Amino acid sequence: MARRERYLVGLDVGTSRVTAVVGESMDDGTLDIVGIGTAESRGIKRGVVVNVDAAVDSIKKTIEEAELMAGVEIDSVHLALSGPHIKGFNSRGVIAVAGKNREITRDDVRRAIDAAKAVALPRLSTCCRRISSSTSRMGSARPSE
Repeated sequence: MARRERYLVGLDVGTSRVTAVVGESMDDGTLDIVGIGTAESRGIKRGVVVNVDAAVDSIKKTIEEAELMAGVEIDSVHLALSGPHIKGFNSRGVIAVAGKNREITRDDVRRAIDAAKAVALPRLSTCCRRISSSTSRMGSARPSE
């Protein structure tokens, strides 16, 4: 079996079709497509899962087809999923910087990120992923150590 870290798998779960693409990371930095799997999407309407078992079967069939073509075992994917039930929003973390010379340290950045994460989600909502973006304060390029 080939080294797993050399492979990236993208999975798109759509209303009409589920598709998986397996890419092999080459030594020169390129990505070669080595496997593709496709199945009719079942159990999904307008981006919303309405039948879990049917949706799982479609995904399994797609992954199995991609594994067979690529000759590798897939154990993780990068998932693309959309629909009216998926929402994103921005949040800001504000902290006081009281260090020597008012320099922003890595600890300050961590505290600001923690403050931004402290957001109340609507009832029955789940946070799937948090993406941090950094900004500079008055031209500061990077936090100091």
